[in-house]
Parts: sequence; C-alpha cells; structure tokens
Amino acid sequence: MTAAQSLHTGVRNEESVAAALASALADTYRLMAKTHIYHWNLEGPQFFAIHKLTEEQYEDLFAAADEMAERIRALGLKAPATIAELTTGNVIDEAISDFAVTEVVKSLAADHERLAHRLHAVIRIAEGQNDPVTADLITARSAAHEKAAWMLRATLG
Repeated sequence: MTAAQSLHTGVRNEESVAAALASALADTYRLMAKTHIYHWNLEGPQFFAIHKLTEEQYEDLFAAADEMAERIRALGLKAPATIAELTTGNVIDEAISDFAVTEVVKSLAADHERLAHRLHAVIRIAEGQNDPVTADLITARSAAHEKAAWMLRATLG
C-alpha cells in the first residue's frame, strides 16, 4: 500500500514512522551525551549560568529520548538497542575538544538547530502516515530544540 492509499484508508505504516523516530532518537541521545560532556568540562566566563543551562538541557534530552523510545514501542516495534544503532547516521557531531564557554554554546546552538530541522522531516513522515500522535510529540520536541538554540545564542549576546 502506498502512502497516498494509506491516507485514504486510515492505515499507517508503523515501520516507516518508527524508523524516522529511531533516527531522531539517536540524534537526541547523542546530543544529550554531548551536552553532558560539555557540562562536565566547560570553562570560562558565565561558567555557572551555562553549567546550569546545560544541566537542564541534558535532563530534558534524556526525558525526550525516553518518550521517543516509548512511542516506538507503542507503534509495536523495538527501540534502538545498541550503541551502534545510536551512533549511525547522526546529524549531531562529536563534542569538540575546546571547552571554552563561547565555543560550547555555539556548538550546542548549531546542534539544536540541526536536530529541529531533522525533526521537521519526522513530522512530515508521521503526518504522511496518518500518525498525529507521533507528529504532535515531535512537533513539541522541535519547538523545544528551537527554544534551546535561541536560549544558547542569547547567552552570547
């Protein structure tokens, strides 16, 4: 059945939605780890404020990853189960070795923007597969990433 046919019949392809979610989950998890690494190691002006902000962000990312994995399970499929599945095809790069506040903030802001953009594609897939629950979940996540990017950029002035 094609996607167009499934829209007319109300049937959805859980595998395509779950695959898109798994990809977004992998990037979410990677950004959570990267944010946590920066939280541990950053140095410089505004240390305390950025330290607290990154703590809030990695905690939010961990909760988001859990929500996405649970949505994959609700669709009847398995969530990524290996580190390799969480590190393949990511749009989020490894942490940079420069832990200066300015560089950390720039890196994280760009990552949140990248992930928000990736989530827009997941929304289109979910909507195309007649899955408003996933589309709503990911729309909220995309908004959270756009806000996180804005907050990070605003700290630089």
